[in-house]
Amino acid sequence: MTMLVLTGTGTGVGKTAVTAAIAALAVAGGRRVAVLKPAQTGLAPGEQGDVDVISRLAGPVTTRELRRYPDRLSPEAAARQRGLPTVSPADVASAATELDETHDLVLIEGVGGLLVRFGPDGSTLADSAWALGALLIVVADAGLGTLNATALTAEVANARGLHVAGLVIGSWPEEPDLASLSNVADLPVAAGAPLLGALAAGAPGRAPAEFVEHARAGLSPWFGGEFDPDSFQKAAAART
Repeated sequence: MTMLVLTGTGTGVGKTAVTAAIAALAVAGGRRVAVLKPAQTGLAPGEQGDVDVISRLAGPVTTRELRRYPDRLSPEAAARQRGLPTVSPADVASAATELDETHDLVLIEGVGGLLVRFGPDGSTLADSAWALGALLIVVADAGLGTLNATALTAEVANARGLHVAGLVIGSWPEEPDLASLSNVADLPVAAGAPLLGALAAGAPGRAPAEFVEHARAGLSPWFGGEFDPDSFQKAAAART
């Protein structure tokens, strides 16, 4: 595992927090980590973006942002709105391959969902993942509505020849409702892939030393953590 593509089932599901958590554990394990953000929208030049959040939480990682657009839109729409260059799968593949030469792990964090358009040609994060032959990690919400979004994401990924390595719940609430508790068993079925973690809500607001402990507790040994999906699922079932 030297390259992972992280996609959300939508916007605001905790994708950046999960990317930071994976990076933090890899750094703690002595690995050289790079994080690539193909496009950042909704921020002006100089404002802190997702890669800055990841650097703060994960420690010494190499970060690269290929395009930035000030309007909070899809990358394609944001580029069109301002007459700015778009980002292509070739741009992403080139940057990721270059980073892979000098790092042990390269994390590519998408924008929103898997099929959010990068350019007028219809290119998406799915095309970049396919070009790189990278494993895909799906970050999903915990609550009501997540099963459909997760199943759609997995179905598209499989149809496009991508391998979904696993699913991570991006923000697990301190007091989960019935839907969230029930979804713990159903999400891996919807994704057709194993549950590889559930990151505690509020973890990104912690200091780096605390965040890495949340990452360890919330991610599976596959990432270097201690999360046990069987125990987590049993505990959730017992509360329903």
